[in-house]
Amino acid sequence: MSSWNPNAIQKKRPPPPTTLIITHNSGFFSCCSVRLDNIIKYFNQNRRLPLIVDSSAQFDWYKPPRSHKASIVETYFTTDLSGILFRGPINYGHWFQLIDYKKIEFKAIQPFVTKYFSPSNEIQDIVITLESKYSLDYSNLCVLFYRGNDKITETELSSYDEYLTKAKEIQEQNPSIQFLLQSDETEFLDLFSEKFPNSFYFKDEIRHIKKANTSVDKVFPQDNYQFSKYFLAITLIMAKCKYVVCGSGNCSIWIALYRGNTEGMYQHLHDKWI
Repeated sequence: MSSWNPNAIQKKRPPPPTTLIITHNSGFFSCCSVRLDNIIKYFNQNRRLPLIVDSSAQFDWYKPPRSHKASIVETYFTTDLSGILFRGPINYGHWFQLIDYKKIEFKAIQPFVTKYFSPSNEIQDIVITLESKYSLDYSNLCVLFYRGNDKITETELSSYDEYLTKAKEIQEQNPSIQFLLQSDETEFLDLFSEKFPNSFYFKDEIRHIKKANTSVDKVFPQDNYQFSKYFLAITLIMAKCKYVVCGSGNCSIWIALYRGNTEGMYQHLHDKWI
């Protein structure tokens, strides 16, 4: 005989926690990718946004030395107060860094990027300063972004020759194009500066080392706070360039996310340009 009692009070499912706590630590844009992944996962599961996103344990590599600040997220980003209406699950995962970015549903993801990753006033000021200092003309600018060094432990990297070929193709179609060089490898900057006289890079605002199985964050940890702000600003700048030539990884996907599309982007993935 069934013991079910129709008059018994049914237990309600407990409400979701109003605070989403994220603790992942690694490189800057790895932190961003996992943060976005966690927010969207919460949204998909609960059909609403968390009241608070606590990332105070994140970005540890970039906290100022001897700083007692619990969180530095507000140094980089503002949080838009507007809500996001649930219309169905959002397809995004932190592993998207290594997929074809053309498959990303930018329209669905963009509200989350805008709400949680819009640049702070300080970052916007750095962008404006760089635009003036280097006389940036986005309508005639192609960025060659090469994230090398220890990235090879995560994915295959293209050769410099492949970048040279792609850059020459773009130059043939746009004879007056100017190249912005962005890399953490000194050899890349030296070679492309020589091959393309109409190129430049941010000499005072980036760090680079000779090819090695490490990263600039690990070699120069004492400078991470300041240069992380520069690099976020530079990523916003790269996103606004007419053409983007890049590999696949967390830095590259955030160029695409801030760009909001893949128009004019040449992504190297699985040993070919896509």
